[in-house]
Amino acid sequence: MDLSASSSSSDDKLFIIDVLQLLPRPRFFRDRSNPLTDYDDVDFKQRFRLSKLMFMDLLDMISNNITQNTLRNVSLSPILQLLIALRYYATGAFQTVLGDHIHVHKSTVCRVIKKVSEAIAFLKPKYIKMPRSQTEIDLVQDDFFLIRNFPKVIGAIDCTHIKIQSPNSNIGEKFRNRKGFFSIHVQAVCGLVQYTTTIFDNSLLRAQFENNEFGNSVLVGDGGYACRNYMMTPLGNPTSESELIYQKAQIGTRNVIERTFGVWKRRFPVLSLGIRTQIQTTLTTIIATAVLHNMLIAANEPLVIDETLLTADMLDQVPVLPVRQAGNAVQRHLIETVFN
Repeated sequence: MDLSASSSSSDDKLFIIDVLQLLPRPRFFRDRSNPLTDYDDVDFKQRFRLSKLMFMDLLDMISNNITQNTLRNVSLSPILQLLIALRYYATGAFQTVLGDHIHVHKSTVCRVIKKVSEAIAFLKPKYIKMPRSQTEIDLVQDDFFLIRNFPKVIGAIDCTHIKIQSPNSNIGEKFRNRKGFFSIHVQAVCGLVQYTTTIFDNSLLRAQFENNEFGNSVLVGDGGYACRNYMMTPLGNPTSESELIYQKAQIGTRNVIERTFGVWKRRFPVLSLGIRTQIQTTLTTIIATAVLHNMLIAANEPLVIDETLLTADMLDQVPVLPVRQAGNAVQRHLIETVFN
């Protein structure tokens, strides 16, 4: 018996075992389901908010911006990335839970949400815009007139809270609202949605109205906005019959924006449950869901919704600090002619 040979063989085995222990653990990938084939169109739309046809149209618009340039065999396809983002918008599920559901890591989900949201938000100029041509303006004004006979209205304006996580920085308290939670103030004009942490006075929209880009069109807003030639607000103390008629018409016309907020948040619960991402990704997510909301409206696919499901949080707007309503000639002319 050669003891030296046996010892050498034993040493080799120990060396191999030591090497194997130092090697990285092999990665095992679980099979991922394919919702496009697993669900019929009704179930697919319920889970992802878009029909399969609309999903493929959107994928075609953004696929170049979310295709991963990598040699890795396990990179996520554009289809799966879009499904991840849509499921997140539709559930508001925290990334860890979502990652477990679709069998990818939390960090991957975060990156996907950021990338897909940016790609969808890039479509903003096409889907989030005010009517520009006279024909478009006339159509919008006619639709608003049918509500409460209020003429020349091009939009109802208001703000709402979108819940966010506390920013981990010294600017966090700037995002705490009067109700005590952290939020982004989103200003919307019916179909137009834009994120903003400022008031109307500092917005691009005011500059456009000041430059007379919408002709003699007006907005209807609550008492938090100052009455201007293009901004019709409630009267502070209506007394005459024509003032009371104006007040009722103004409030009834303005209420359109409340339901818009409710339907938007109901369609994409992440907006009401809270967005738990970095601030810049949060802002991009808000824009992305607004783009999708307007896409669905343009495709004549409104959300079939039970009005009783629009909770107070969904309809809730930014608390109003009434401003002194001095009125103006345009408002007075409407009261004394149209509503007299």
